Amino acid sequence: MPERADSRVDRARRHHRVAGAALSAPLVVLAVLLSASPATAADAYGAPATRCEITDERLPELSGLVGIGDGVLAMNDGGDQAEVFALDGACAVGEVRTAAVDPYDPEDLALGPDGTVWLADIGDNEQDRETVALIGFRPDGSSTLTRLTYPDGPHDAEAVLMAPDGTPYLVTKEVLGASSVYRPDEPLADGVTLPMTRVLGMGFTLTGTPGGPVGRAGQLLVTGGAVSRDGQRVALRTYTDAYVWPLTDSDVAGALSGPPVRVPLPDSPQGEAIAFAGNDRDLLVSSEGLPAALTLVPVADLAPAPAADAPDGDDGAAAAATDLSGGVNPVTAGLVAAGVATVLVWVGGRLRRRREG
Repeated sequence: MPERADSRVDRARRHHRVAGAALSAPLVVLAVLLSASPATAADAYGAPATRCEITDERLPELSGLVGIGDGVLAMNDGGDQAEVFALDGACAVGEVRTAAVDPYDPEDLALGPDGTVWLADIGDNEQDRETVALIGFRPDGSSTLTRLTYPDGPHDAEAVLMAPDGTPYLVTKEVLGASSVYRPDEPLADGVTLPMTRVLGMGFTLTGTPGGPVGRAGQLLVTGGAVSRDGQRVALRTYTDAYVWPLTDSDVAGALSGPPVRVPLPDSPQGEAIAFAGNDRDLLVSSEGLPAALTLVPVADLAPAPAADAPDGDDGAAAAATDLSGGVNPVTAGLVAAGVATVLVWVGGRLRRRREG
């Protein structure tokens, strides 16, 4: 059965309602209580440069990228069918592949070791989906759909990481930066629903890098992910920054538990897409909206450190959270929670007084 479809208007209303109303008041408190974390050394990367601009009207909400040679594969956040667009080095759209699936909220794109292109239908702003899905575009022209369930209830996610061994990892998008990483308990297969296990917790913190649609909160929200085709690097991005880790033996959870290189990204209205370029080292990033710059962030000097061993746990699952650039300590987290509660009580009081008036 295809994923449940929403119209583009309904998706847009839901997206802006959550990004605006739900985030704005509590995150004012968050921005005041959390100071920007120290900058992680990013001199391994050079100055960003625009490779080309995406102007095709079929890609107004670019959300996922995969680097292929001099070009990229791209997908939209939304739409009434699963689509993948092939762009050349000048950002012109060539081939368009579709699958007979009406997705709910596609958010990211990944390439499997067998050449299957995976569209991650994993967005859930209202956190009410019983399943999320990975839609595969196989090299032979056929398609596949695998549903996934979380072990602890629905989550909103916008990043998928496809390990070199074909194991997908979903990274959630959390308002306070406390993202979780999940992977299926079994290999992907067409027409089945697979349970997932939480394998890692991550703590993203404020960086001071400008950009995104929600102010400083955008520095905490994971919006995309990528794995290099040579299997040596893994990256996540927020609206404002990219984080890059060395990867060994498909151990994505182990890689993400180690220290990353943080790369401040150019200011963009809603940056959600990230990929490794054809050389498996440089980064490619882009944003929703047209025209959308496809920006190359070149590697200047990157000497990967050995990947950290995965923390002990069930089947190698990591129970402890990885803290990026300082993290949120318990005292600060308590202040944030208290501040958010205060704001919500205040807003509720105002609404109640308006009704009584």
